[in-house]
Amino acid sequence: MRHKIMAICDTEEGYAFRMAEYILEKVKLPYTLHLFTAVEELEKFAGREEIEILLIAENAWKLIREEFVKSQVAQMFILQESEQAQQEEACCISKYQSPEKVVQKMLDVIADGGGWKEYPEAVDTAVKTIGIYSPVKRCLQTSFALTLGQLLAKEHRTLYLNFEMYSGLGELLRRDYQTDMLDVMYYFQSAREKLALRLPTIIQNAGGLDYIPPMQYALGIKEVPGEQWLALCRDIAAIGEYEYMILDLDDGIDGLFDLLKSCQKIYTITRDDPFAMAKLRQYEQMLQTGELEEITEKTVKCRFPVFQQLPDSLDMMTHGELAGYVKSIIKEDIYG
Repeated sequence: MRHKIMAICDTEEGYAFRMAEYILEKVKLPYTLHLFTAVEELEKFAGREEIEILLIAENAWKLIREEFVKSQVAQMFILQESEQAQQEEACCISKYQSPEKVVQKMLDVIADGGGWKEYPEAVDTAVKTIGIYSPVKRCLQTSFALTLGQLLAKEHRTLYLNFEMYSGLGELLRRDYQTDMLDVMYYFQSAREKLALRLPTIIQNAGGLDYIPPMQYALGIKEVPGEQWLALCRDIAAIGEYEYMILDLDDGIDGLFDLLKSCQKIYTITRDDPFAMAKLRQYEQMLQTGELEEITEKTVKCRFPVFQQLPDSLDMMTHGELAGYVKSIIKEDIYG
């Protein structure tokens, strides 16, 4: 994917650097970013390179030549400092709000327009996909998946995707989500070429681990065919340049076994009680009958010891007994 150029220009150096730092560290945009604190330097650069997006403060915009705006910049956003900054040729965004809100407004305008027309092809990437699935319920599956993801995220770009019908993740993390996995699938289905612009404002982070908020409308998950989940996961991995992708899987999703087959490693958690063992045996027999031995061969069964205490917060899963157990799995099974 060819990255286009985005430029930030603000004579107020502190603000310009903070905005650039936020975009580089917190948001994965399909643009190469250039920062300017002098209008003259911006104009010189634009004489050599085509600027797709310009985010410019009102103080710098007043100094810029009108012919430069019309000929050298495809789309301009003015960081408004006063009521007089309104322009027909540009979208005005209030400067005095968080960088997150500024970027979200900017990307919403770009994605709703006709600007971005390129996206990564849905081909195999270097991402290592790890599936977490068990027919046994209340077995710490999500706790295990989050701990694994947060530990891997310390050294690798890692994304966590939760496919549970009722994850409760928003309440447990005390967060309200405006968008979720079904919105991402909608963007993928309706305007796939703009997915790279939508993702940065949807992806959240917990304990250093990137994740897309799970579906809030449980019935919607049954309407998406499995092959589309596979294609979406490939595109997300390519756009985000992720090294690891953790799939926290549930029976309610169509294409469960296709997703499991796409994983390089699968972890299935079980327990010693008779009900858990019976469910696991039935699941394994079904894999054998359905000629899904490929899933069996990739599966590592985990039977946890009794943990005396689990972390109080889901964004702090790298501490405690469970984290110690998962660290040994990463060292011996994933890295080993």
